[in-house]
Amino acid sequence: MSNAPQVPEHDGPELHVALIGYGKGGEVFHAPVIDAVPGLRLSAVVTGNPERARTVRERHPGATVYPTVADLWADAGRYEIAVVTTPNDTHAPLARAALEAGMSVVVDKPFALTAGQARELTDLAEKLGRVLTVYQNRRWDADFLTLWHLVEEGALGRVHRFESRFERWRPQAKGTWRESGTVDSGAGLLYDLGPHLIDQAVNLFGPVASVYAEVDTLREDVQADDDVFLSLHHARGTRSQLWMSALTAQTGPRFRVLGDAGAFTSSGMDGQEARLLAGESPTAADWGVLPESDWGVLGVDGETRRVPSARGAYPEFYAGVRDAVGEGEPLPVDPHEVIHGLEVIEAARRSARTGTVVTLPGR
Repeated sequence: MSNAPQVPEHDGPELHVALIGYGKGGEVFHAPVIDAVPGLRLSAVVTGNPERARTVRERHPGATVYPTVADLWADAGRYEIAVVTTPNDTHAPLARAALEAGMSVVVDKPFALTAGQARELTDLAEKLGRVLTVYQNRRWDADFLTLWHLVEEGALGRVHRFESRFERWRPQAKGTWRESGTVDSGAGLLYDLGPHLIDQAVNLFGPVASVYAEVDTLREDVQADDDVFLSLHHARGTRSQLWMSALTAQTGPRFRVLGDAGAFTSSGMDGQEARLLAGESPTAADWGVLPESDWGVLGVDGETRRVPSARGAYPEFYAGVRDAVGEGEPLPVDPHEVIHGLEVIEAARRSARTGTVVTLPGR
Protein backbone atom coordinates (compact mmCIF):
# COMPACT_ATOMS: atom_id res chain seq x y z
CA MET A 1 0.00 0.00 0.00
CA SER A 2 1.36 3.43 -0.94
CA ASN A 3 2.75 5.65 1.80
CA ALA A 4 2.63 8.79 -0.37
CA PRO A 5 1.13 11.92 1.20
CA GLN A 6 -2.68 11.85 1.04
CA VAL A 7 -3.39 15.53 0.39
CA PRO A 8 -1.65 16.82 -2.75
CA GLU A 9 -0.10 20.26 -3.05
CA HIS A 10 -2.55 23.09 -3.67
CA ASP A 11 -2.05 26.03 -6.01
CA GLY A 12 -5.22 27.96 -5.13
CA PRO A 13 -5.58 30.84 -2.67
CA GLU A 14 -4.61 30.34 0.97
CA LEU A 15 -7.63 30.45 3.27
CA HIS A 16 -7.43 31.67 6.85
CA VAL A 17 -9.14 29.58 9.52
CA ALA A 18 -10.35 30.75 12.95
CA LEU A 19 -10.79 27.91 15.44
CA ILE A 20 -13.40 28.59 18.12
CA GLY A 21 -12.55 26.46 21.15
CA TYR A 22 -9.33 24.75 22.14
CA GLY A 23 -10.39 21.88 24.36
CA LYS A 24 -9.68 18.30 23.32
CA GLY A 25 -11.69 18.72 20.12
CA GLY A 26 -9.91 21.85 18.95
CA GLU A 27 -6.43 20.86 20.11
CA VAL A 28 -6.48 17.22 18.98
CA PHE A 29 -9.05 16.73 16.24
CA HIS A 30 -9.04 20.04 14.38
CA ALA A 31 -5.86 22.11 14.71
CA PRO A 32 -3.37 19.45 13.54
CA VAL A 33 -5.63 18.33 10.69
CA ILE A 34 -6.11 21.91 9.47
CA ASP A 35 -2.32 22.38 9.63
CA ALA A 36 -1.84 19.27 7.49
CA VAL A 37 -3.86 20.60 4.53
CA PRO A 38 -2.07 22.79 1.94
CA GLY A 39 -4.06 25.93 1.23
CA LEU A 40 -5.37 26.29 4.80
CA ARG A 41 -3.72 28.33 7.53
CA LEU A 42 -4.74 28.14 11.17
CA SER A 43 -4.68 31.89 11.73
CA ALA A 44 -6.69 32.36 14.92
CA VAL A 45 -7.90 30.48 17.99
CA VAL A 46 -10.56 31.60 20.45
CA THR A 47 -9.99 30.46 24.04
CA GLY A 48 -10.48 32.22 27.35
CA ASN A 49 -8.37 29.64 29.18
CA PRO A 50 -4.86 31.07 29.91
CA GLU A 51 -3.17 27.65 29.90
CA ARG A 52 -4.73 26.72 26.56
CA ALA A 53 -3.80 30.12 25.17
CA ARG A 54 -0.16 29.43 26.07
CA THR A 55 -0.35 26.05 24.32
CA VAL A 56 -1.73 27.71 21.18
CA ARG A 57 1.12 30.23 21.13
CA GLU A 58 3.67 27.44 21.52
CA ARG A 59 2.23 25.13 18.86
CA HIS A 60 0.85 27.71 16.43
CA PRO A 61 3.02 30.81 16.88
CA GLY A 62 1.53 32.57 13.87
CA ALA A 63 -2.05 32.35 15.15
CA THR A 64 -3.84 35.25 16.84
CA VAL A 65 -5.39 34.24 20.17
CA TYR A 66 -8.74 35.87 20.99
CA PRO A 67 -10.11 35.59 24.54
CA THR A 68 -13.75 35.85 23.42
CA VAL A 69 -15.81 35.27 20.29
CA ALA A 70 -16.84 38.94 20.42
CA ASP A 71 -13.19 39.81 19.72
CA LEU A 72 -13.21 37.44 16.75
CA TRP A 73 -16.44 38.87 15.31
CA ALA A 74 -14.91 42.35 15.47
CA ASP A 75 -11.98 41.06 13.39
CA ALA A 76 -13.94 38.63 11.20
CA GLY A 77 -12.85 40.20 7.89
CA ARG A 78 -9.42 38.60 8.32
CA TYR A 79 -10.78 35.04 8.09
CA GLU A 80 -12.63 33.02 5.48
CA ILE A 81 -13.54 30.01 7.66
CA ALA A 82 -14.66 29.59 11.27
CA VAL A 83 -14.54 26.18 12.97
CA VAL A 84 -16.89 25.70 15.94
CA THR A 85 -15.61 23.10 18.42
CA THR A 86 -17.14 24.09 21.74
CA PRO A 87 -19.70 22.48 24.11
CA ASN A 88 -22.61 21.03 22.18
CA ASP A 89 -25.29 23.49 23.25
CA THR A 90 -23.22 26.38 21.83
CA HIS A 91 -22.77 24.90 18.34
CA ALA A 92 -25.90 26.36 16.74
CA PRO A 93 -25.68 29.92 18.18
CA LEU A 94 -21.94 30.22 17.41
CA ALA A 95 -22.39 28.87 13.89
CA ARG A 96 -25.16 31.39 13.26
CA ALA A 97 -23.04 34.26 14.57
CA ALA A 98 -20.06 33.20 12.43
CA LEU A 99 -22.21 33.04 9.29
CA GLU A 100 -23.65 36.47 10.03
CA ALA A 101 -20.11 37.81 10.62
CA GLY A 102 -19.25 36.86 7.04
CA MET A 103 -17.41 33.55 7.40
CA SER A 104 -18.01 30.07 6.05
CA VAL A 105 -18.43 27.60 8.90
CA VAL A 106 -17.41 24.11 9.96
CA VAL A 107 -19.39 22.81 12.95
CA ASP A 108 -18.18 19.89 15.02
CA LYS A 109 -20.72 17.16 15.65
CA PRO A 110 -23.44 17.28 16.78
CA PHE A 111 -24.40 19.88 14.18
CA ALA A 112 -27.07 21.19 16.58
CA LEU A 113 -29.22 19.83 19.39
CA THR A 114 -32.34 19.58 17.23
CA ALA A 115 -33.10 19.03 13.58
CA GLY A 116 -35.05 22.29 13.62
CA GLN A 117 -31.98 24.29 14.69
CA ALA A 118 -29.94 22.57 11.99
CA ARG A 119 -32.49 23.39 9.28
CA GLU A 120 -32.47 27.06 10.32
CA LEU A 121 -28.67 27.18 10.06
CA THR A 122 -28.70 25.46 6.67
CA ASP A 123 -31.32 27.87 5.35
CA LEU A 124 -29.32 30.84 6.64
CA ALA A 125 -26.12 29.65 4.97
CA GLU A 126 -27.93 29.18 1.67
CA LYS A 127 -29.51 32.63 1.97
CA LEU A 128 -26.12 34.23 2.67
CA GLY A 129 -24.36 32.18 0.01
CA ARG A 130 -21.80 30.76 2.45
CA VAL A 131 -20.39 27.31 2.99
CA LEU A 132 -21.70 25.40 6.00
CA THR A 133 -20.60 21.85 6.75
CA VAL A 134 -20.22 19.43 9.66
CA TYR A 135 -17.10 17.64 10.90
CA GLN A 136 -18.26 14.04 10.49
CA ASN A 137 -14.67 12.87 10.43
CA ARG A 138 -15.54 9.21 11.01
CA ARG A 139 -16.55 8.98 7.35
CA TRP A 140 -12.78 8.93 6.79
CA ASP A 141 -12.00 6.10 9.25
CA ALA A 142 -9.96 3.33 7.62
CA ASP A 143 -12.35 0.53 8.62
CA PHE A 144 -15.42 2.47 7.49
CA LEU A 145 -13.87 3.31 4.11
CA THR A 146 -13.00 -0.38 3.67
CA LEU A 147 -16.56 -1.44 4.50
CA TRP A 148 -18.05 1.25 2.27
CA HIS A 149 -16.09 -0.09 -0.72
CA LEU A 150 -17.14 -3.68 0.05
CA VAL A 151 -20.81 -2.70 0.20
CA GLU A 152 -20.57 -0.66 -3.00
CA GLU A 153 -18.84 -3.54 -4.81
CA GLY A 154 -21.52 -6.02 -3.70
CA ALA A 155 -18.97 -8.23 -1.92
CA LEU A 156 -21.49 -9.01 0.84
CA GLY A 157 -24.52 -9.35 -1.43
CA ARG A 158 -27.68 -7.83 0.00
CA VAL A 159 -26.90 -6.63 3.53
CA HIS A 160 -29.66 -7.35 6.02
CA ARG A 161 -27.92 -6.50 9.30
CA PHE A 162 -25.26 -3.96 10.25
CA GLU A 163 -23.74 -3.99 13.75
CA SER A 164 -21.53 -1.11 14.86
CA ARG A 165 -19.98 -0.33 18.23
CA PHE A 166 -18.12 2.44 20.03
CA GLU A 167 -17.58 0.78 23.42
CA ARG A 168 -15.24 1.80 26.24
CA TRP A 169 -14.39 0.76 29.79
CA ARG A 170 -14.57 3.92 31.90
CA PRO A 171 -16.23 2.90 35.18
CA GLN A 172 -15.10 6.13 36.84
CA ALA A 173 -16.55 9.28 35.30
CA LYS A 174 -14.06 12.02 34.43
CA GLY A 175 -16.35 14.88 35.45
CA THR A 176 -16.27 16.60 32.06
CA TRP A 177 -19.27 18.54 30.75
CA ARG A 178 -20.07 15.58 28.49
CA GLU A 179 -20.76 13.49 31.62
CA SER A 180 -21.75 16.02 34.27
CA GLY A 181 -24.05 18.02 31.98
CA THR A 182 -27.67 17.23 31.17
CA VAL A 183 -29.09 15.66 28.04
CA ASP A 184 -30.93 18.91 27.27
CA SER A 185 -27.54 20.66 27.06
CA GLY A 186 -26.23 18.02 24.66
CA ALA A 187 -24.30 15.89 27.13
CA GLY A 188 -24.24 12.10 27.03
CA LEU A 189 -23.23 9.41 24.56
CA LEU A 190 -26.26 9.73 22.29
CA TYR A 191 -25.12 13.25 21.33
CA ASP A 192 -21.39 12.43 21.57
CA LEU A 193 -20.96 9.09 19.77
CA GLY A 194 -24.44 8.76 18.28
CA PRO A 195 -23.81 11.28 15.47
CA HIS A 196 -20.84 9.18 14.27
CA LEU A 197 -22.53 5.77 14.37
CA ILE A 198 -25.80 7.03 12.87
CA ASP A 199 -24.01 8.97 10.14
CA GLN A 200 -22.03 5.90 9.10
CA ALA A 201 -25.16 3.73 9.02
CA VAL A 202 -27.09 6.27 6.93
CA ASN A 203 -24.19 6.66 4.51
CA LEU A 204 -24.07 2.92 3.98
CA PHE A 205 -27.74 2.01 3.89
CA GLY A 206 -29.78 5.16 3.34
CA PRO A 207 -32.50 6.98 5.30
CA VAL A 208 -33.96 5.52 8.49
CA ALA A 209 -37.68 4.73 8.61
CA SER A 210 -38.03 3.81 12.30
CA VAL A 211 -36.02 3.72 15.53
CA TYR A 212 -36.06 1.70 18.74
CA ALA A 213 -33.74 2.88 21.54
CA GLU A 214 -32.57 1.88 25.00
CA VAL A 215 -30.85 4.79 26.75
CA ASP A 216 -29.48 4.42 30.28
CA THR A 217 -27.32 6.21 32.86
CA LEU A 218 -25.42 3.49 34.73
CA ARG A 219 -22.52 5.17 36.52
CA GLU A 220 -22.72 7.24 39.69
CA ASP A 221 -22.20 11.00 39.47
CA VAL A 222 -23.24 11.04 35.81
CA GLN A 223 -26.38 12.89 34.73
CA ALA A 224 -26.51 12.08 31.04
CA ASP A 225 -26.68 8.73 29.24
CA ASP A 226 -23.59 6.52 29.25
CA ASP A 227 -25.02 3.31 27.78
CA VAL A 228 -27.08 3.37 24.57
CA PHE A 229 -28.47 0.83 22.12
CA LEU A 230 -30.19 1.83 18.88
CA SER A 231 -32.01 -0.36 16.39
CA LEU A 232 -32.59 1.43 13.09
CA HIS A 233 -34.80 0.09 10.31
CA HIS A 234 -33.66 1.67 7.05
CA ALA A 235 -36.22 2.48 4.37
CA ARG A 236 -34.42 0.09 1.98
CA GLY A 237 -34.77 -2.80 4.43
CA THR A 238 -31.41 -3.12 6.22
CA ARG A 239 -31.44 -3.12 10.02
CA SER A 240 -28.63 -1.34 11.85
CA GLN A 241 -27.87 -2.14 15.48
CA LEU A 242 -25.65 0.45 17.17
CA TRP A 243 -24.03 0.19 20.59
CA MET A 244 -22.26 2.97 22.48
CA SER A 245 -21.19 2.58 26.08
CA ALA A 246 -18.73 3.76 28.73
CA LEU A 247 -19.24 0.61 30.81
CA THR A 248 -18.14 -2.26 28.55
CA ALA A 249 -15.51 -4.44 30.22
CA GLN A 250 -15.20 -6.67 27.15
CA THR A 251 -15.88 -4.92 23.86
CA GLY A 252 -17.60 -6.45 20.86
CA PRO A 253 -16.48 -6.21 17.23
CA ARG A 254 -16.28 -2.68 15.82
CA PHE A 255 -18.24 -3.86 12.77
CA ARG A 256 -20.16 -7.06 12.03
CA VAL A 257 -22.01 -6.84 8.72
CA LEU A 258 -24.19 -9.69 7.47
CA GLY A 259 -25.23 -10.12 3.85
CA ASP A 260 -26.70 -12.94 1.79
CA ALA A 261 -23.32 -13.54 0.09
CA GLY A 262 -21.02 -13.24 3.10
CA ALA A 263 -20.07 -11.22 6.15
CA PHE A 264 -17.44 -8.70 7.22
CA THR A 265 -16.10 -8.24 10.74
CA SER A 266 -13.47 -5.92 12.15
CA SER A 267 -12.18 -5.17 15.63
CA GLY A 268 -10.50 -2.23 17.30
CA MET A 269 -10.68 1.44 16.44
CA ASP A 270 -9.28 3.40 13.53
CA GLY A 271 -5.76 4.47 14.49
CA GLN A 272 -5.97 8.16 13.56
CA GLU A 273 -7.47 9.25 16.90
CA ALA A 274 -4.74 7.54 18.91
CA ARG A 275 -2.03 9.09 16.74
CA LEU A 276 -3.56 12.57 17.08
CA LEU A 277 -3.78 12.10 20.86
CA ALA A 278 -0.10 11.13 20.84
CA GLY A 279 0.74 14.42 19.12
CA GLU A 280 1.55 13.00 15.70
CA SER A 281 0.93 14.99 12.54
CA PRO A 282 -1.36 13.81 9.73
CA THR A 283 1.45 14.74 7.33
CA ALA A 284 3.26 11.50 8.32
CA ALA A 285 3.96 9.36 5.27
CA ASP A 286 2.17 6.36 6.79
CA TRP A 287 -0.82 8.34 8.11
CA GLY A 288 -4.01 6.25 8.13
CA VAL A 289 -2.26 2.98 7.24
CA LEU A 290 -3.45 0.00 9.30
CA PRO A 291 -1.16 -2.99 9.91
CA GLU A 292 -2.34 -6.28 8.42
CA SER A 293 -3.11 -7.57 11.91
CA ASP A 294 -5.88 -4.93 12.14
CA TRP A 295 -7.49 -5.66 8.77
CA GLY A 296 -11.09 -6.90 8.76
CA VAL A 297 -12.23 -10.38 7.76
CA LEU A 298 -14.51 -11.12 4.79
CA GLY A 299 -16.32 -14.30 3.81
CA VAL A 300 -18.20 -17.26 5.27
CA ASP A 301 -17.11 -19.35 8.27
CA GLY A 302 -14.45 -21.75 7.02
CA GLU A 303 -13.74 -19.62 3.95
CA THR A 304 -12.61 -16.20 5.16
CA ARG A 305 -9.78 -13.86 4.24
CA ARG A 306 -8.36 -10.61 5.54
CA VAL A 307 -9.23 -7.58 3.43
CA PRO A 308 -6.52 -4.97 2.82
CA SER A 309 -7.63 -1.83 4.62
CA ALA A 310 -8.24 1.49 2.96
CA ARG A 311 -6.20 4.38 4.40
CA GLY A 312 -7.78 6.52 7.05
CA ALA A 313 -7.94 10.09 5.78
CA TYR A 314 -9.15 12.82 8.15
CA PRO A 315 -7.28 15.54 6.17
CA GLU A 316 -9.52 14.83 3.19
CA PHE A 317 -12.42 16.47 5.04
CA TYR A 318 -10.54 19.76 5.39
CA ALA A 319 -9.24 19.52 1.83
CA GLY A 320 -12.92 19.34 0.84
CA VAL A 321 -13.69 22.40 2.97
CA ARG A 322 -10.85 24.30 1.29
CA ASP A 323 -12.13 23.41 -2.18
CA ALA A 324 -15.76 24.19 -1.32
CA VAL A 325 -14.91 27.64 0.09
CA GLY A 326 -12.16 28.57 -2.34
CA GLU A 327 -13.36 27.00 -5.57
CA GLY A 328 -17.07 26.26 -5.18
CA GLU A 329 -16.63 22.49 -5.15
CA PRO A 330 -19.24 20.21 -3.49
CA LEU A 331 -19.28 20.08 0.31
CA PRO A 332 -17.37 17.25 1.98
CA VAL A 333 -20.43 16.70 4.22
CA ASP A 334 -23.84 17.96 3.13
CA PRO A 335 -25.74 19.43 6.12
CA HIS A 336 -29.01 17.96 4.85
CA GLU A 337 -27.59 14.47 5.44
CA VAL A 338 -26.64 15.39 8.99
CA ILE A 339 -30.09 16.85 9.67
CA HIS A 340 -31.51 13.36 9.10
CA GLY A 341 -29.10 12.03 11.72
CA LEU A 342 -30.49 14.54 14.22
CA GLU A 343 -34.01 13.37 13.34
CA VAL A 344 -32.87 9.87 14.26
CA ILE A 345 -31.48 11.11 17.60
CA GLU A 346 -34.75 12.89 18.39
CA ALA A 347 -36.70 9.73 17.52
CA ALA A 348 -34.33 7.70 19.72
CA ARG A 349 -35.00 9.98 22.69
CA ARG A 350 -38.76 9.57 22.19
CA SER A 351 -38.39 5.82 21.85
CA ALA A 352 -36.37 5.55 25.06
CA ARG A 353 -38.96 7.60 26.97
CA THR A 354 -41.93 5.59 25.71
CA GLY A 355 -40.44 2.14 25.18
CA THR A 356 -41.86 2.06 21.66
CA VAL A 357 -40.67 1.98 18.07
CA VAL A 358 -40.83 5.53 16.66
CA THR A 359 -41.50 6.11 12.97
CA LEU A 360 -39.77 9.11 11.44
CA PRO A 361 -41.99 11.69 9.73
CA GLY A 362 -42.34 11.15 6.01
CA ARG A 363 -40.87 7.63 6.18
